[in-house]
Order: sequence, then C-alpha cells, then structure tokens
Amino acid sequence: MRILVALLLLCTTLPLPLRAEEVVLGLSRNRVAITTNFDGSEILIFGAVKREEPLQAEPLEVVVTVAGPSEHVTVRRKDRRAGIWLNSAAVEIDAAPSFYAVATSAPMRDALLAIEDLRHRVSIPRAIRSVGAPAEVGDAQLFTRALIRIREESGLYQTLEGAVQFREQTLFNASIALPANLTEGAYATRIFLTRGGEVVAQYETVIEVDKVGLERFLYTLSREQPLIYGLLSLAIAILAGWGASAAFRLLRQS
Repeated sequence: MRILVALLLLCTTLPLPLRAEEVVLGLSRNRVAITTNFDGSEILIFGAVKREEPLQAEPLEVVVTVAGPSEHVTVRRKDRRAGIWLNSAAVEIDAAPSFYAVATSAPMRDALLAIEDLRHRVSIPRAIRSVGAPAEVGDAQLFTRALIRIREESGLYQTLEGAVQFREQTLFNASIALPANLTEGAYATRIFLTRGGEVVAQYETVIEVDKVGLERFLYTLSREQPLIYGLLSLAIAILAGWGASAAFRLLRQS
C-alpha cells in the first residue's frame, strides 16, 4: 500500500510534457461597446505559434472562430394556400449562436477533418444544436439550412476561407467584421492549430460586447422597471407628436 501511495505521489510531482506547438494570442480589442451610433465594428485577431521542437515538414493551418451568445430559435415554414401565405410547419432549434464567424488559412476541407469538425463544433452547421423535430416534419435539416442562409445574408454568419494570413508557419492574423445588429454578451473566440486536418493545439478567450451610455440605461430600465419604461416611452411619443404639430402650424402660418 505504501509503495502504491509513493508511486502516485511521484506521478503527481512529475512535470507535464510540453506540447510541441502552442498558440500565443492577441486581440485588437477584448471589448466592443454598443452605442446609439454603433454601425458595426471589426476585430483583429493576431498571434504566433510557440514551438518546443523544430518546424515539421507537414505545414500547419489556422482556424479561428468567434461565436456570440447562443439562443433558442423557432424556424417556421410558410406555404401559399388559397392565395394566402400561412405557417405550415415549425422546428425548434435548441441553441444557435446569435453571431458566428469561422476563418481559415486554407479551404475548410483542407484545414479541418470532418471528424475534428464534429468533435470541436467548428463549422456553422456543427455550431447549431437541434436535438429533435416534430414527427410530422420530415425535412428538419432544411429549417436549419434556412436559418443559416438568412443569417448569412444579414452578416451574422460568416465562413471566411483563406481569410487567416499565416506567415512562415509562425505569425498569423485575421480580421472579423462585426455587424451593427449584435447581441450583447460574451463572444467566445477559439483558435485551432491543425496539421493534416487534425487539431494539434487550441486556445480560447472571450470578447465582451456591451451596451453603454443611453443604450445601457434604456436596456436596463426596460428590464428592471418596465412600467417606468412604458410611461417614459409614452411621454416621449406625446412630446414628439406635440412638437411635430407645433412645427406644422408654424409652417402653415409662414
């Protein structure tokens, strides 16, 4: 028994083996402020590969993902019946990122194997979790594809193949455009180093997206004091209507 305990203590005190390659990351900013005139932003992700061994013959690739807070989404399909568009079916998607961008240093099929994509949920379809669908809906995957298409058109979902600049297998950088209609919260940022499509190292950090100033005040007021928020909105609407009416009368008199 004493020998077993001694061996366990020895194992816990031995230094862990160093990985051959690691990611050293930097961000142009780790916080994005949403103000009244916010019309989008851009995040520059840059870093380097730290090596404990000589450069290997097979090249590395870099994959970068930025994911906004996940949310529950209901996707509905409309059919034309008797000349009227009506909801005919709906699928509940359990968790879909409010924003998702994946940038690579090479085409996705070369940078990441399908099994690694499944394991780490890197590509946009893998980042969306849809557990089940109603029995009467036989083509549930079409609803997920429709969600992806709609959010790609609005800039909320981005696949940027070749957007990561990787210099001399050491320095890399990528630029991710953030649209104006961002959801507030923590944006998980991941960097994967791959070789032959297999992940050999990864790094994770977070970018905070927050409302500030008047945006923050109104958001907090609407959540914590809905009655006061409603009365304030009504008062502003009345004042705006009165001001427009007064200005119109002045124009008519002149």
